[in-house]
Amino acid sequence: MADTVGTEALHAWIREFARLIAEHKDLLTELDSAIGDADHGVNLHRGMSAVVEVLAKETPGRPGELLKRTGMTLVSTVGGASGPLYGTAFLRMSAIAGDAETLDGADLARVLRAALDGVVARGKAQAGDKTMYDALAPAVESLEESIAAGQPLGEALDGALRAAEQGRAATIAMVARKGRASYLGERSAGHQDPGATSVTLLVAAAAAALA
Repeated sequence: MADTVGTEALHAWIREFARLIAEHKDLLTELDSAIGDADHGVNLHRGMSAVVEVLAKETPGRPGELLKRTGMTLVSTVGGASGPLYGTAFLRMSAIAGDAETLDGADLARVLRAALDGVVARGKAQAGDKTMYDALAPAVESLEESIAAGQPLGEALDGALRAAEQGRAATIAMVARKGRASYLGERSAGHQDPGATSVTLLVAAAAAALA
């Protein structure tokens, strides 16, 4: 695996995320039906399908522009909470990528840290709230630690995926403190969070595609 990624690799990441969302759309909807509005899978599938279509027509030349266009498309096409959250995450990523032609491992860690910061700014979530934060934060922290320790990008992303999967699983026992799920109180425990599930697919797509 190359330790730098360019626009082509990031485009592959976006396409793989869209594919995984399509594949798991019914699961995401099922999870959301238990503690939310039952629209997470449908909304994200619509948004990512729109992103794939937009990028197929004209793929931007630089990573930052590709990430920006992804974020803007998600904001404009995805309903519910997931549109603003994912849209903000990608827009924050684009700001960090800037005008760079390629991103190395440290750059990618900073990009994903910015995505996490965007999610926090938009949703006011923190650890244990039973949200996408609970999968994304451990993934970002794992990636940062692995890159700082000198691990190759491929190994670092694999470790980030394992951390996301563990964070996703941990949401099952949590009582929701944010969003629609929080209205259920103690009854929200025992259900895997759909946002943590979809963001784990985002990390899985990165581990698979950025090679």
